[in-house]
Amino acid sequence: MRRALLVKACGAAIATAIALPLLGTPAHAHGFDPKPGSDGVGDPLFPTLGNGGYDVRHYDLSFDFTPVTYDFTGTMRIRAKATQDLSSFNLDIDSLAIDAVRVNGREAAWAVSLGKSGQELTVTPAGGLRDHRPFDVTVSYHGNGKTKPIGAPGWRHMSDGGFVSAAQSSRADTFAPVNDTPMDKAGWTFHLTAPDGWTPAANGTATGTRPAGDGKTTFDFRLDAPMASELLGISVAKQTLLTGRGPHGVRLRHYVPEDQVDTYRPIVERTGGQIAWLEQTLGVRYPFDTYGMQIVRDGYSDALENQTLSLFGPGWFRNAATSTTYTNVMIHELTHQWFGDSVTPRTWQSAWLNEGPAVYYAALWADQQGTASLEDKMRTAYGKLDAVRKTDGPPGRPTALGGFTIYDGAAVVLYALRQQVGQEEFDAVMKSWLITHRHGNADSEDFIDNAVRVTHDPAVRPFLEEWLFGQDNPAMPGHPEWS
Repeated sequence: MRRALLVKACGAAIATAIALPLLGTPAHAHGFDPKPGSDGVGDPLFPTLGNGGYDVRHYDLSFDFTPVTYDFTGTMRIRAKATQDLSSFNLDIDSLAIDAVRVNGREAAWAVSLGKSGQELTVTPAGGLRDHRPFDVTVSYHGNGKTKPIGAPGWRHMSDGGFVSAAQSSRADTFAPVNDTPMDKAGWTFHLTAPDGWTPAANGTATGTRPAGDGKTTFDFRLDAPMASELLGISVAKQTLLTGRGPHGVRLRHYVPEDQVDTYRPIVERTGGQIAWLEQTLGVRYPFDTYGMQIVRDGYSDALENQTLSLFGPGWFRNAATSTTYTNVMIHELTHQWFGDSVTPRTWQSAWLNEGPAVYYAALWADQQGTASLEDKMRTAYGKLDAVRKTDGPPGRPTALGGFTIYDGAAVVLYALRQQVGQEEFDAVMKSWLITHRHGNADSEDFIDNAVRVTHDPAVRPFLEEWLFGQDNPAMPGHPEWS
């Protein structure tokens, strides 16, 4: 094994599981041949992330957080379906102290081992699990949000003693046990408990609150559309909820620091009009039933497209009184709700499918607002991309996640496609992509196939392959003067 064992629990249960793997049934009886699920899915950029042998259908997370001290307890209930006969399976965790694991209501053996980006929780259920059969897992655990993780941090700490999650690309496992790969999307419910006076937030629709005893309240949320774990967006902070309605009744809910409501209210109120603009531009309705912005007081400086609840650091809005350029990043993260959240890449090497459209449509927004030229941005990016292809890989085969090639470089690919096929066909390609793969997974080859099918032009295939995978910039259609 490539991982050293760190922690082992339920020793008697492990011994029993080894001695009686199938409760006395011969291993191959009735075609039942259980084997361990893989401890990684072989993602080109993150080969150790995710786990094989099962498909998660639903996560149900109960999370009780104590502000200031950052102590927490959690219970993750997972409903899944086996995709092979399983003797054991893994979940991704990082710096979580596991208290107990049950599978189908029965105590299961478990062990924690070191992974390359965190830890592996290996679960050995009594009797094994049959291929194609549903099963339930309950993991009880505890921890502290200021514990230094083995991998990159997922927690962002605020000066008020609260937190917000920034889980992309592999940090959801610092909050709860998950199958941490974008390939395994699932429905979610959240039950976040905090002391009275503190406001939790999570992805999806708020479904109510209830007393939790000891001066605490539990806030419940539900997300029916499937979500990859890297889009987890939970928080507890001194924050105020602002609500509204967007196009065709989309529920809008925003969380802002409770002492800065007047500052952020006019900013978040732009969201409904931005949804309407993107719906008209893409020709596809907003893919979820709720959306909102979460603006933190401090502790986070970036922006992130957590599904249905995009996260923003305060720095984006410092010049909001004198400029509207902050709306560009709002459009960028909102675009991700279609590209990345609804339609999610199968692997991280296809992340250009997330970032390229987000950069492109934010630039189109700025162009139509009269604050920046789309063509100027694309010309500048095109000039830079050729050298970046040699160092960081082409947009469709980046050597690492992030960087210019999958952001501005990928937007250049989309601009080139528009130049090649024309505006009408380009719009049809993007619309078909969103409709065909709604709430699913797809990759670069699927995008190429879709473009060929929509345009009825087989020449689009080598065109896109050269732009996505080539080591040199192709000539830009319509702009022979670009170099």
